[in-house]
Amino acid sequence: MTPEELSSAISSCLKDAVAAGEIDVELPGEVRVERPKSREHGDWATNIALQLGKKAGMNPRDFAGLLKSRLEQLDGVASVDIAGPGFLNVRLDAGAAGELARSIVEAGTAYGTSDALAGTKINLEFVSANPTGPIHLGGTRWAAVGDALARLFQSQGAEVTREYYFNDHGAQIDRFARSLYASAKGEPTPEDGYGGDYIVDIANRVLAIAPDILNQSAAEALEQFRAVGVDLMFGDIKKSLHEFGVDFDVYFHEHSLFANNFVDGLLEQLKTSGNLFFEGGAWWLKSTEFGDDKDRVVIKSDGSPAYIAGDIGYFVNKRQRGFDLNIIMLGADHHGYVARLKAAAAALGDNPDTVEVLIGQMVNLMKDGQPVRMSKRAGTVVTLEDLVDAVGVDAARYTLARFSADSNIDIDLDLLTKRSNENPVFYVQYAHARTHAVQRNAESAGVDTSAFDAAALTHATEGELLAALGQFPGVVAQAVTFREPHRVARHLEVIAGTYHRWYDACRIAPLGEAPVEDVHRTRLWLNNATQQVLSNGLHLLGVSAPERM
Repeated sequence: MTPEELSSAISSCLKDAVAAGEIDVELPGEVRVERPKSREHGDWATNIALQLGKKAGMNPRDFAGLLKSRLEQLDGVASVDIAGPGFLNVRLDAGAAGELARSIVEAGTAYGTSDALAGTKINLEFVSANPTGPIHLGGTRWAAVGDALARLFQSQGAEVTREYYFNDHGAQIDRFARSLYASAKGEPTPEDGYGGDYIVDIANRVLAIAPDILNQSAAEALEQFRAVGVDLMFGDIKKSLHEFGVDFDVYFHEHSLFANNFVDGLLEQLKTSGNLFFEGGAWWLKSTEFGDDKDRVVIKSDGSPAYIAGDIGYFVNKRQRGFDLNIIMLGADHHGYVARLKAAAAALGDNPDTVEVLIGQMVNLMKDGQPVRMSKRAGTVVTLEDLVDAVGVDAARYTLARFSADSNIDIDLDLLTKRSNENPVFYVQYAHARTHAVQRNAESAGVDTSAFDAAALTHATEGELLAALGQFPGVVAQAVTFREPHRVARHLEVIAGTYHRWYDACRIAPLGEAPVEDVHRTRLWLNNATQQVLSNGLHLLGVSAPERM
């Protein structure tokens, strides 16, 4: 019996109690079950009696007693105890608990998935680094977290579009073009320009494409450096992301928002909505009425659109493309965007909950206990390529995804290059590789999966491993709900540790000439179930699951 099956069974008991007139209360859509802190208390616990008791006009312990009598009649439930003010601790019989191993193997890659978000169209915008230089560590973090989050949404049935906002409409592009032009002429980097070897590289590539560019007027040369240079830089960014395992469905160009007066038309619409006011020669959005800390200029006093105008246009564009939920992943310096984007949505008469902003914090690279601050290629920042060159794609992706995005993290290069259990990604991948080695060795010893006796999985470590595997779908669902892929990574580490302890305690292949028994065959099912869950979890993080290490 999986936690989900137990949850459904409790829900059925509640519905039967309502139908029988034993209780009168509105039931939740789902009953949450979780592992008790101590295994001595049982296999699973629920606080549903505490949630519903008072609503039903009953003492929670009395409510729990009513539910206990029904649960004890279910097949696979060995006992039910009431603890404290009304917690229900459920102990499954060995057969019901062990059946999970076969269920996981039979489900395969579908284990941990659901259709909870079926029919939901999600636009997930992440990375969106300006095409003026390589992707820095902050963008690399969003690449790892964003792609993992997209995979998680898809695992729950959502239709996800990975989108990259191509910022090609602004002053930073002008500075980039001037930097390339100066490099091509052998002049110093402009005071507000970009430095680093990549500028020299891009400038030389532009010269190879347009050998006569320096014979043109400064204005013409700058325009060509802008067009060709941005195209080359963006090509490099796409290549870096692809090699990192991240590809986008849509590359949205900012300048397209200003074509055909799209943004201007929206601003005119807002003027008549009552959500803009005119003051000091400028038009302001009444964003404080929607939770922002101050009102925002939308049309500047010179008549040109402010930066937020493009954000408003982009939101409307996404809604016109049919997305139910629009998630934007931004850096730590963008906290103000949360309220202003929701305010813009509300001002347009849309639901503010259709836009979500996730904020990510800083990443620091450490070596020998000291921060790594310089990159030869970028000049002043550490890039995606620097991190991958140092530790590899798997270690980089796993490490960036295993921390909550709203916390600062220090990445220890010395640790991530170790092939030891101190290295979290190695620890999990090694557990997966070990399951394959165990399977190969077991099959060589004549152990197969021709029989399965769930009741044979009675060792304490087997109960712990089954429990950890059973929690996986719930962890995935929570990771989606809270937009936190790190929950999956941390649970994989729990599974890996539990698996290693089981491996040390329980034999799959019999010793010497001893015969192969059903307990060996059943343990091979449990080994293979662990293998499947580790593989499924690593896939959700975009990390490989090697069969040998």
